[in-house]
Parts: sequence; structure tokens; C-alpha cells
Amino acid sequence: MTTPIAIVGNLTADPEVRFTTSGKAVASMNVAVSQRVKEGDTWKDGDTTYWRVTAWDSLAEHIGDSLAKGQRVIISGRVASRTYETREGEKRTVYEITADAVGPDLKWATAKVERAGGKAGKGSATVAVDDPWASQTVGMDTMQSAEVPF
Repeated sequence: MTTPIAIVGNLTADPEVRFTTSGKAVASMNVAVSQRVKEGDTWKDGDTTYWRVTAWDSLAEHIGDSLAKGQRVIISGRVASRTYETREGEKRTVYEITADAVGPDLKWATAKVERAGGKAGKGSATVAVDDPWASQTVGMDTMQSAEVPF
């Protein structure tokens, strides 16, 4: 069973994009989500949760072309748990997100949306981030038609 989820966090490493034997793109990435805790007049990082995120198809390709370690991202998708047994016989449970949408956190960067190549009637978009600390492009595949919805 999957549950809808949205997270905001930082990439802990560059996303890894692979292709299945049938040619389907799959991107894997780890995102660190830290709570901010106010102590008096100052803020500090609280507990951090690490999420394993997977994306498929054109979203995976855009992520691989656009995102890099350290960038702050917003991810919307579905979370599911998986239980496995270690070599030592210990049972473990992990929670993984399958991303439906990925984009930059515009609180910390600015972006300019540019159309990416695609089939007519099924568009996609990339977002170039204007960030003094990064020179990468952030990707997002949320367009459902060739027309811009706004």
C-alpha cells in the first residue's frame, strides 16, 4: 500500500540514473529532511530523516540532467514500506518514495522554466536555477499537455 507524501530537503549526493533492459529510465536519489528548531532567538538543525527516492521515465532523465548534490528540492509522490532480512538474520523495514513530481525550493533559489524536448501533446519542463552557490539546472516533469496551464 502506498500513501501520498510531500517532502522538502537537500540531495545528499548526485542522483543516479540507470536504464532497465527495456530502456526505461530510473533515477535514484537520497534526500535529507531536517527539522529547524528554535532555541531562544536562534534556529538550529534538529533531527534529520533520510529518504530514498525513485523516479521513472522522463522525470528520471530530467532529474539526472538537472539536479546535483546539495540542492534543495520539493518532492511529491507516494511512500511505501519494504521489509527485508539482513545477512545476519535481522529484519529491517525501509520507507521509500516514488516521485510523481520534483522541483526546486524557490525559497532558496530562483528559477526560469524552459520547455524540454518531447512528443507533441505531452510536454515537460526543465528549470534553470539562478543560484549564486550552484550552477546546475533543476528538473521538473509536471506538464501534461503542450499548452502551459497558466
